[in-house]
Amino acid sequence: MKTYTAKPAEIEKKWILIDAEGVVLGRLATIVAMRLRGKHKPTYTPHMDMGDNVIVINADKVQMTGTKREDKRYYWHTGHPGGIKSRTARQILEGAHPERVVIKAVERMISRNRLGRQQMSNLRVYAGAEHPHEAQQPEVLDVKSMNPKNTRSA
Repeated sequence: MKTYTAKPAEIEKKWILIDAEGVVLGRLATIVAMRLRGKHKPTYTPHMDMGDNVIVINADKVQMTGTKREDKRYYWHTGHPGGIKSRTARQILEGAHPERVVIKAVERMISRNRLGRQQMSNLRVYAGAEHPHEAQQPEVLDVKSMNPKNTRSA
């Protein structure tokens, strides 16, 4: 028996819409990363971009468990000596670009190479409920009903 390997012509990409309102960040990120990689498909091939196009809306209403909203820090360096800076998750979620928290969580679950960058280009995250991808007729994936632990009230 030979191992199946998908060919580029056999890859079928769908559009998936996920509402992040009230969903725990880490659980949302694992589901989105699985969809981007294509691991949910029986024809999964590790070296091919098999994943679906994922649209995440209401990223500003994502939840975190415990005290992560105040304690979790995102670091970056300016390139100058002593130039390490940080922001808390609350500051980012209440700031101008709250979708970056979801993007960073998913990005850290995808492999860091050319294929990972290609898979990340299939992710679209929006802070509000509107998105410009209605023409693609995305299927709605209800993350809240998958597992009761996926949701958390504010």
